[in-house]
Amino acid sequence: MRTTKTTAITTTITAAALAAVILTPAHAGAAAPPTLRGCGPGELCLWQKAGFKGARHTYELSDIDIESCTALPEGGSAESLANRTGRPVTVYQSGECAETGEFNTYPGSGTWAPESPYRVRAFKVWES
Repeated sequence: MRTTKTTAITTTITAAALAAVILTPAHAGAAAPPTLRGCGPGELCLWQKAGFKGARHTYELSDIDIESCTALPEGGSAESLANRTGRPVTVYQSGECAETGEFNTYPGSGTWAPESPYRVRAFKVWES
């Protein structure tokens, strides 16, 4: 009987210790996406400033041409983005989607990029 109680207590303590490690703030933040203030499923959201702050531009699949370059509004740029389109999206430093500047492709499975390595000025949404 004593061995059963000891085993049960050891198992409970081990589970509690494991939960404490898994649920530390550093791990909890990595597991859950940030609050995106209204960026819904099927949308590409681009924020003017890093950390999903500043003015937001939101694009829905029904409003854009697939595999065509879409420039942000005149003089607009973004430093953070969320791709919830379900399709890969390439963002460009160039306002014309030129590959002579910087560009990155983000998967469509729900990608959150709080800080782009360059100012995004245009994008293309690709077929899956």
